[in-house]
Amino acid sequence: MNSLRSLFDPDRRTYSKVPEITVWFWVVKALTTAMGESTSDWLVHTLVPEIAVVLGAIAFAVAIYIQFTKDRYIPACYWFAVAMVGVFGTMAADVLHVGLGVPYIASTIFYGIVLIVVFRAWYRVEGTLSIHSIHTPRREAFYWAAVLSTFALGTAAGDLTANTLGLGYFGSIWLFAAIIAIPALGYFRFGMGSILAFWFAYVVTRPLGASVADWLGKAEGVGLGAGLVSFVFAAAIAVIVRHLARTGKDTPTDQLVGPPPGLGPEAAEATA
Repeated sequence: MNSLRSLFDPDRRTYSKVPEITVWFWVVKALTTAMGESTSDWLVHTLVPEIAVVLGAIAFAVAIYIQFTKDRYIPACYWFAVAMVGVFGTMAADVLHVGLGVPYIASTIFYGIVLIVVFRAWYRVEGTLSIHSIHTPRREAFYWAAVLSTFALGTAAGDLTANTLGLGYFGSIWLFAAIIAIPALGYFRFGMGSILAFWFAYVVTRPLGASVADWLGKAEGVGLGAGLVSFVFAAAIAVIVRHLARTGKDTPTDQLVGPPPGLGPEAAEATA
């Protein structure tokens, strides 16, 4: 109990818990969104849906716990957490529609409001939404709440465009590919703030990746099957994350230059 309490000690300081934002970040993020969608579909249709949701919740909780126990960014731990958020976030969105009969437009609006509430609370408490500021358990808790909300929102939005609006999975791919160009152009050409551009792109990669996974896996698209699609994406994630762990290409700068911020002399010496 004491060790668990220490993980959430507001005075506990760590290295940055989020990787540097490189091309690799967006590649793996997109793969996890696609893998989360296909894995969720495969579990729900292979197992009893209620059991699948419980297993998804347990895997999510375990992954987040492992991530919180670390004092720095570790590729395998971080991306395992993101992948499990992808699976459980998909289930959370699907429960509203499939389990409770909530229309996709309503679930999209609901999760959009949830995300706004998370961002507002995060900013009011911490004064920033920057992912480069994830040095305390409280900020990390806000970060993962935001990530989970973006996955649920993106799943609902992708289903909205594919089904309610009738674009289908392939049409949704093109729609979200065009939308994701907005933060890219805004940041690189028109001076959009880095925080806004990041979260804008982060939200949109979810429905983009999910649409790709659905198009590849479902009979309405290529029809490869959710199980095969999930395995292929999971294997690709594993290969890239192993590469990142070996090369350190996305290691946060603060892990390379000194002890975690806020550590006293004795702790800093121990870290060294």
